[in-house]
Amino acid sequence: MKEAVFSSPLFGISISIIAYYIGVVLNKKTKIALVNPLLISYVIIISFLKVFNIPLEWYLNGGDFINLFLTPATAVLALTIYRQRKLIKENFLTIALATFVGAITSIVSVLALCKLFSLSDPITYSLLPKSITTPMAIAVSSSIGGIESITVLAVIITGVTGNILAPVLIKLLKVKDPITQGVAIGTCSHAVGTSKAVELGDVQGAVSSVALTFTGIITVVLSLIIFNFI
Repeated sequence: MKEAVFSSPLFGISISIIAYYIGVVLNKKTKIALVNPLLISYVIIISFLKVFNIPLEWYLNGGDFINLFLTPATAVLALTIYRQRKLIKENFLTIALATFVGAITSIVSVLALCKLFSLSDPITYSLLPKSITTPMAIAVSSSIGGIESITVLAVIITGVTGNILAPVLIKLLKVKDPITQGVAIGTCSHAVGTSKAVELGDVQGAVSSVALTFTGIITVVLSLIIFNFI
C-alpha cells in the first residue's frame, strides 16, 4: 500500500508543488530573506522523505518530471534579454568583461580553497562548475571526472545562497546601479539567483540572464583547460 501511494509520479509532483507553495506563503508572511521558498521546499521534502522512510527513487518518479522544465525555464529568460536588448547592446563590453572577471574569480577561489583544505581531485572537479546552471554544471563535472551528486548539491547551495543574500548585500554595500546588480547576481548564482534579479527589476533580470549565459560558456571552456593542466 505504501509503495503504491508514494512511488506514484503524482506523489513526487504533488509534494514538490505543496512544499514550494508553503515556502512562498511563509516568505510573504515573514518577509525574512532566510525564509526562502526554495530553501523551505528542500527542507520540507527531505524531512518528509526521512520521517516516513520513503526511498528517493520513489520521489524521483514524479520529481524528475519537474526537472524536465529546468532547461526550458532557463531558456525563457531570453525574453527578458530581448526586452532590454538596447540597454544590453550599449553596455555589452562592460557586462562581458565583468562577467569574465567574475567567472575566473569563482573558479580560482574554488581551486584555492580545495588546495587549502587538501580536497581530492574528484571533489575539486565537482565544485568547479558550482556557479552555472545545473544542466551545464553536470555536463562539465562528468566530462572532467567530477561527482555529479556533489556538483548538483554545490549548484543548489550556490543558487539558493545567492537568491537569499543578493538583496541583502545590495543594500549593505549600497550597490545602486541595476546593471552592476544584474551582473553580480547572474555571475555568482546562475538561474536561481537570476529569478531574484527578475524580482528586483527588468534591467537586473535581463543583465543577470546575459551574465549567467556568459558565465556558463566561460566556465565550460576554462574548466576543460584547467583539467588538462592540473
